[in-house]
Amino acid sequence: MFGECHMHILMDAQNYRRAVQLHADGVQDDDIRKKFRQYQEKEITFLRDGGDGLGVSARAAQIAPEYGITYRTPLFAIHKKGHYGEIVGHGFSDWKEYRHLVQKVREEGGDFIKVMFSGIMDFDREGALTEPSLPAEEIREMIHIAHEEGFAVMAHVNGADAVRAAVCAGVDSVEHGNFVDEDCLQAMADSRTVWVPTYVTITNLIGSGRFADEPLLRLKKRQGEAVRRGFELGVKIAAGSDAGAYRVPHGQGLLDEYREFCRLTEDFLAPSELDARLSLAETQIRNTFERG
Repeated sequence: MFGECHMHILMDAQNYRRAVQLHADGVQDDDIRKKFRQYQEKEITFLRDGGDGLGVSARAAQIAPEYGITYRTPLFAIHKKGHYGEIVGHGFSDWKEYRHLVQKVREEGGDFIKVMFSGIMDFDREGALTEPSLPAEEIREMIHIAHEEGFAVMAHVNGADAVRAAVCAGVDSVEHGNFVDEDCLQAMADSRTVWVPTYVTITNLIGSGRFADEPLLRLKKRQGEAVRRGFELGVKIAAGSDAGAYRVPHGQGLLDEYREFCRLTEDFLAPSELDARLSLAETQIRNTFERG
């Protein structure tokens, strides 16, 4: 089975607030172990976490070897204060604070830097994000500083302009990448950036009643066409489901993501070729997002 290239051990796929409350007064090992067993059952042995602000992923990194799991974590994500990202990490207001957080990742044993460049999809406004993305010059500087310190960079980023800016600045992986356009896809194809679309964060919402299905179906079509086009252009695409997000269970979420990739490419990629390309992208993530 492929590795899970984007997950959050803190989250429970059902209720984010409840998941936070569970660990608010101290990390609960039993919860981490339960989730690791779910991965064991699916024979998933590589996990790349997206971080959290409570130390759950830091503790998970200590426990993972007991389950035969290779576990990589940024410990926490870094966001600009006043912008999206507080749910998974810590914020900065100036470059001195940003550099301090990068150093904190080093001191506490993180494997890479996770940064937040944009909001998330606004399911009530089709084609929109919950907030504007950071400007290109700030995106470039955040990537540059992390690279200067010897870290790979995992970027939560949506919107064509922000994705293009991140790729042109040499980001190591684009997470989500909703609303990319042809120029973005071509830029990724021409770069070493790996794209982790986390497509099932859209498809698994359909029928849940949390949002109206009609806009979700349009989002599914739009992002599905982008993922398919990415495969056509030779973009390095890795399987990651954002496991822990609503209706994306640990373990099963990755299988759901792989199933969607098979559906999107069934008319032009043989299963063996799809598997080979996913494996190659995952290998790049394994080799790049490793401390030191």
